[in-house]
Amino acid sequence: MADFLFEIGLEEVPARMIASAEAELKRRVIGLLERERLIAADAEAKSYSTPRRLAVLVRGVTEKQADASEELTGPSVKVAFKDGAPTPAAVAFAKKAGVAVEELKTVTTPKGEYLAATVVKAGRVAAEVIAAELPKEIAGIYWAKNMYWRAGKPERFVRPLRWMVALLGAEVVPVEFGGKTAGAITYGHRVLFGDAALKLEAPAKYEEVLLGAYVIADVETRRQKIRKALDRVTRTVEGARWREDHGLIDTLTHLTEWASDRSVILGNFEPEYLSLPEEVLVTVMRDHQKYLAVEDATGKLAPHFLAVLNMEANDAGLGVIRHGNARVLRARFNDARFFWEFDQRMPLKERVKLLENVTFQKELGSYAAKSMRVRELALGLAELVTSRGVVVDAVALDEAAVLAKTDLTTDLVKEFTELQGIVGGLYAKAQGFSEKAAAAIYDQYLPESMEDAVPHTVEGALLSISDKADTIAGMFGLGLEPTGSKDPFALRRAANGIVKMLAESVPALPLTLSEVAGRATPNEAVEAKVRAFLAERLEFYLREAKGQAYDVVKAVLAAGSDDVRDAVSRAEAVTSMRGSSDFEAVSAAFKRMKNILAQAKEKGETFDSASELKDVHAAQAGLARAASEVGSRVETLSVAHEYGAALESVATLRPQVDAFFDQVMVMDPDANVRSGRLALLASIVKSFSGIADFSEIVTAG
Repeated sequence: MADFLFEIGLEEVPARMIASAEAELKRRVIGLLERERLIAADAEAKSYSTPRRLAVLVRGVTEKQADASEELTGPSVKVAFKDGAPTPAAVAFAKKAGVAVEELKTVTTPKGEYLAATVVKAGRVAAEVIAAELPKEIAGIYWAKNMYWRAGKPERFVRPLRWMVALLGAEVVPVEFGGKTAGAITYGHRVLFGDAALKLEAPAKYEEVLLGAYVIADVETRRQKIRKALDRVTRTVEGARWREDHGLIDTLTHLTEWASDRSVILGNFEPEYLSLPEEVLVTVMRDHQKYLAVEDATGKLAPHFLAVLNMEANDAGLGVIRHGNARVLRARFNDARFFWEFDQRMPLKERVKLLENVTFQKELGSYAAKSMRVRELALGLAELVTSRGVVVDAVALDEAAVLAKTDLTTDLVKEFTELQGIVGGLYAKAQGFSEKAAAAIYDQYLPESMEDAVPHTVEGALLSISDKADTIAGMFGLGLEPTGSKDPFALRRAANGIVKMLAESVPALPLTLSEVAGRATPNEAVEAKVRAFLAERLEFYLREAKGQAYDVVKAVLAAGSDDVRDAVSRAEAVTSMRGSSDFEAVSAAFKRMKNILAQAKEKGETFDSASELKDVHAAQAGLARAASEVGSRVETLSVAHEYGAALESVATLRPQVDAFFDQVMVMDPDANVRSGRLALLASIVKSFSGIADFSEIVTAG
C-alpha cells in the first residue's frame, strides 16, 4: 500500500468556486481508484484547497491492480464442433480467449450448451492507470465559468494551470494536462515565500512542507486560525466583539492561504456614519470590502471594522494597510450617505411611475406591470387565508405590493444592488408608511436560500410568495423552464422559497401548492407545470432541509403533495415510527398487498366490493374487523393531523395481517372467495394510504 497525492496549481480561483471543486476533485479521484481496483477497503482520503491549489491525499492505494478473471461465453456446442472436430468458430473463440481449444469448457444456459473460457486479465501498475485515466477526471470538473488559456489548445479550465504534483509513495506519476506534466514540485505563498520551488519527498509530508512556506492547506484549520485571530484582535477594544457572519468567514477562508494574528487588522471609521442604517453600513463592509463588522456589548454596531489579509506584516506595514483600508471604506460610506439622502428627495409613491421604464423581462413587460400582477395575486391569496382564520392587514399588503419594486429606481440600490428590498423597506419606514408595509417590503426577497429565515410577517410572506410565483409562472409561460443544471432565472430558488414559507411561516399560511399555482396563471397547461415544479421542490425540501429519507419522502408524497405543512407532518410521523418492528412488518405487508392486487388486475380479476359469502375464513374475518376498527381511529386522528398516533394504530394491525397471510390463500380457486379476499385487501390499502403509501417504505429483507 502507498499514499497517493495529487495537486493542481493554478492562478487564483474565485472564492465562490473553490469548495465545490475541492469536493468534486476528491470524489473523482476516489471514484477512479475504486473503479480501477486500486484502493483498499479501509483507505482514507483528505482534500485540500487554497486560492492557488486543489489537492487530494489518499492513504491506502495499491501499487498494482489485482488480476481479474472473467468468464467469456462463445458459440453453441452445435456450432463449435462438427463430427467431434472443432469448427472455425471454436478456433476463433479460443484465440479471442487466449487459450487452446482443448481448454475450452461447456456451460449450460437456458438456450442450451455453449462454449466458455475463463480469462485472467493481468492487473496493471497503479502509476500507469492513474497517468492514463486522471486527465479525464481533471477535464471533467465542473466550473460555473472556465476559460481557454493556451492558443489553439482544446482544454478549458477555471484558471490557467501552473503546476501539478502526482506522487504515489515516492514515485512521480507523469499525469499530463493543459501542457503540464505532474512532478514532485509545489510552491508556497506567492508573497510571503516567493517563487522558490518546494520538493515533496512523500505525500504524507504535504501539509508540513506547505506550512513551512506560509500555506495552510487544510481549509478547516485555516478557518479556525482566522476565527481565533479575529477574536484576539477584537479583544483589544473593551467590550467589543466581531459580528458573526458564516458566509463571509467562508469567503475569507477561500481567499487566503495563510492566517495569523498579523493577518488581521482592526480599523476604525468616524462615528458619524453610524447615523446611517446598520444594513447599509454592514453591506458596504461585507459585500464590497470583505470586512467584518464589530459590535459593542449591547449588540449595536461599533465604529470599527476587521479586515483579513492573505499575508502578514510588521506594525508599520499593518499601520499603512489599516490607513488605506479605512480611507477606501470612508469613501464608500460617503457614497452611501449621499445616495441615502439624495434618494429620499423623491418619495417612493412618485417612483411608482418610474417602474414603467425598468424592464423585468422583455416579453413580460416592465416592473410596473409585474407589480400590478403581484398586487392582484397577493390580495387574492390574502382573501383565501383570511377566510381560513388568518389575520391579514390587506391595506398594508396592498401598499407594500405597489411600492415593493420602487427601490430599483434609487441610486443607493443601483450602487449597492445587494440592498434591494431592504432599502425599500427602510425608505418606506423613514417616509411614514405603516410598520407592516415597510416590513413586508423589507422581507420581500426572503428566503433566498434554505438557510435564510422566512419573512417575519404574514404580509411579507404573502408578498414574497406572490412575487416568486409570478416570476415562475411567467417564465414557464414563455417556455423558459429550468433544464438540468441550468437555471438562469433562479426559478428553483424561488420555488424553494415558496415551499419553505408554506412550511415554516408563523402564523401558518393555509395555502396549497395548487392554489398558489392556480392563482399565479390563468393558463391551465402552465398551471399544471408550475404545480408539478413546486411539488418537485417540496420533495427537495423534505430531503435536503428536513433530512427525511428518500423512501419516506416517496411514500408521503404518493399520498398527497399539495398541502406542504401536512406533508411535513406526515413525513415526520413516518420517520418516528419506521424503527418499530410492527410498523415495518405492516409496511412490508402493504407492499405485498399492492403486488397481489396489481397482479390480479393484470389477470382481469374484478374485486370492487366484497362478495357475500356464508363461510369466511376466521383470519379473513379477523382482519376485516380489525381493519374497520383501526380505520375509524386512523380517520379521526388524521383529520386532527395527529399522524403519529394514527400510525401507531396502523401498526396494531400486525397480528391480524400476519395471521391472514399465514392462513389464507388470497387467490383461491373459487372466484367468489377470491374476489372477496382481493376486495378486502383493496379496501385496506385504500383506507390506510391517506398518510403515506406504506409499500414505498424500505424494510429489512
